[in-house]
Amino acid sequence: MSDWLGLTGRRAVVVGGGSGIGRAAALALATEGVLVTAVDRDAVGLAQTRESSGETVATYVCDVTSEDELTEAAEAIGPCDILVNSAGILRPGGLADVSVADWDALLRVNLTGFLLTSRAFSTGMTVGGSLIHVASISAHHAQGLSGAYSASKAGVVLLSQQLALEWGPRGIRSNTVSPGMVRTPMTEEYYLAPGVAVRRDRAVPVGRVALPEDVADVIVFLASDRARYISGADIVVDGGFTTTLMSSVPRPGFE
Repeated sequence: MSDWLGLTGRRAVVVGGGSGIGRAAALALATEGVLVTAVDRDAVGLAQTRESSGETVATYVCDVTSEDELTEAAEAIGPCDILVNSAGILRPGGLADVSVADWDALLRVNLTGFLLTSRAFSTGMTVGGSLIHVASISAHHAQGLSGAYSASKAGVVLLSQQLALEWGPRGIRSNTVSPGMVRTPMTEEYYLAPGVAVRRDRAVPVGRVALPEDVADVIVFLASDRARYISGADIVVDGGFTTTLMSSVPRPGFE
């Protein structure tokens, strides 16, 4: 079988690879012949990722908010061709009420952590290197009780574009994927409330919320040679959900 994506033998680091979209991305890249190291602060989650891969995915425990730990991780893992930034946390709350501690913690992981990992793991990255950062449709659309999260994800989109501008001359591409509603361990508690899963599925034109694998497939494409001329882009992966926003606006004569 031909290596249509041109990924066989490449080396990837997937930050946040212990669960959710990060785990799905690590497994999907490994399936395409990529030598993957999953990085996360959750040792148990990393062990599950490694087991799910048939022991093909290597793992490294690291706190993405620690510049020293990331430097040590980059030295231990060695050069990579692909970096996937998928670590993230939620701190629900309105901007009038969110504590400064929660605001700082969220930005430290969701935004500053992406900068730190990009700097640490891009060392030694050569022409053809690819950075893929997981953002969110929340980067583009404000929503109640998610102000800090939305701000962090908007920052990720602009961070990626800035990296594309500054590191493009080195032959390194940088892109974001912005998922819509995805059922992951981080969001699972939402779906436990009665009726929420059904209502969310109905809200999406394709008829369901995303699985982590739906987002991982786009990450794999962006990592590949087939995306060699895509940089500074933000790919929305939401099943058409954001196209429905105008549907709730009254338009007399169009009912």
